[in-house]
Amino acid sequence: MAGTLNISVCGCEKNAGFVAEKLWFDSCECRGSRVCFRLCKDTSFNGKQLVLSRSTRTFHGVSRKSSPVCMTMVDERPPLGQNVKKHAGVLAYDLVQGALFRWSTVMDRAIPDPPTAVLLHGILGARKNWGSFARRLAQEFPTWQFLLVDLRCHGDSASIYKNAPHTVASAALDVLKLVAQLRLTPRVLVGHSFGGKVALSMVDQAAKPLPRPVRVWVLDATPGKVRAGGDGEDHPAELIAALSKMPKQVSSKRVVVEALVQEGFSKDVAQWVVTNLKPAGPPDSIPASFSWVFDLNGLTEMYKSYEETNLWKVVEDVPRGVHVNFLKAERSLHRWALKDIQRIHAAEELAIDEGGGVEMHVLEDAGHWVHADNPDGLFRILSSSFNGYK
Repeated sequence: MAGTLNISVCGCEKNAGFVAEKLWFDSCECRGSRVCFRLCKDTSFNGKQLVLSRSTRTFHGVSRKSSPVCMTMVDERPPLGQNVKKHAGVLAYDLVQGALFRWSTVMDRAIPDPPTAVLLHGILGARKNWGSFARRLAQEFPTWQFLLVDLRCHGDSASIYKNAPHTVASAALDVLKLVAQLRLTPRVLVGHSFGGKVALSMVDQAAKPLPRPVRVWVLDATPGKVRAGGDGEDHPAELIAALSKMPKQVSSKRVVVEALVQEGFSKDVAQWVVTNLKPAGPPDSIPASFSWVFDLNGLTEMYKSYEETNLWKVVEDVPRGVHVNFLKAERSLHRWALKDIQRIHAAEELAIDEGGGVEMHVLEDAGHWVHADNPDGLFRILSSSFNGYK
């Protein structure tokens, strides 16, 4: 069985037909009836490309002009948590879907969209950073799907040409264009570090198109000024500068790790960074050298924008129906000034009066890399956004 097609039409069942792999129907005097077709097993049908328009059909010798149709195509086959990897021309992305997730294209807005969450990585990261965590979420919340993207100048999106400037705002607009192209309605936005500001900028640029309610998670980032790390902590701006001094192609990942450790960066961060190296030669050959998947010049501009971008206005005038959650990593002290925490708590009280929401959370036993340092604790905290749809 290829699937079930449910159609709400201005017409009745006797004036609908299914012939030679083509769906057709005609209008009549009835209103509000429900027509159901079951596609036979030898029928080829691509629901994502289904287009119905006005046309003239003949039924029992009578020529009629069809009426506009409101419809939903539902693919009954569960994707079983598969990853859908695609390149949309806007950004490279993966869709991680729960076993009970049902894809649908909805023209009848009375039918709710399937719940979708967007997960955004930080500077020098990639969508794969969220891969295992997204699969865990999909297993626990099987009706959801999770959109993982490579932001501009990062990962597989680095090969997609983007006009300057490379900023937090432009990165957010890319994601908004992607979800519009995919016809997704995100209910949850989760952004780590740089990605947290991207999520806030999405709310800032598209408050009306976003659904209500929508929950935004800003992981270990503040809406305003970015402060440099303390002694013994890794500094993203300095890391980008160190990488920019290296050759565009390197002989091995080990060489890069050793060079970064000598520059004073931790081995863990150095090993994480080299996951962004790819073989420079043909795919089937033994690599003689490696090159970076990201655009370092673009990253430099993006991180500068991250330091300078101020999105306190989104937090202190949060749109009705939007709930902004800040998560502070317990060991990430330098990023959180006391006045920032006080300002967020003040916004909590204001948001209640305005019909929105702001909330502060603390993730224990974690540094800045929250989804690596304490994934169990992060999972427990984020789960509150998905429980209503489980």
